[in-house]
Amino acid sequence: MITSLQGILVESTPLRAVVELNGLGYEVNVPVTTAERLPSPGATIKLHTLVIYREDAQTLYGFVTPEERDFFRLLIENVTGVGPKMALTIMSRLSLASLEGAIRAGDIATLAKCPGIGRKTAERLVVELKAKVGGASVAEKSGEPATAAGSGSAGTSASQDAVAALVALGYRTADADEAVRRAALALGPKAGTEALIKKALGG
Repeated sequence: MITSLQGILVESTPLRAVVELNGLGYEVNVPVTTAERLPSPGATIKLHTLVIYREDAQTLYGFVTPEERDFFRLLIENVTGVGPKMALTIMSRLSLASLEGAIRAGDIATLAKCPGIGRKTAERLVVELKAKVGGASVAEKSGEPATAAGSGSAGTSASQDAVAALVALGYRTADADEAVRRAALALGPKAGTEALIKKALGG
């Protein structure tokens, strides 16, 4: 089982990265939330991976943090009707912190807005995962590039608070989540809640 992959980033798109290691190029499927944190081609990166084996293919999926990879595994192994493609779509729409928060809160409306996810699937996410993501978030390492040194410490609490503040101001959860993710990328992982909110609002 390939649990991680460290090498040179050759190219990347919103849903795909090619990592070269020992002369071999590995095609890795990634969610948008991972792709937006990747460095420029030519840099050394480390992705936490999961290999899905099928009769006619084996597909590699990669994430910036092991927590994101483990949540991806939870989705495909525990939620009826959710396969790798749908799981990648779900994780492309919302950050891990927001996904876990919505599941713990039973926020079916937010989950149902993910592309390809209807209300019934959103309900299954809550019913089948709530106990598994209960308590504190497993903490997405937000705002940190996937460098060789790993993902560093997270500003997850600040990001969650910033998203909540934007939602209170009238933003849709998905839009607030995206705005805060972009702010975290611009400001770095140590940015506080107030700075994230100001940046997300265009300040």
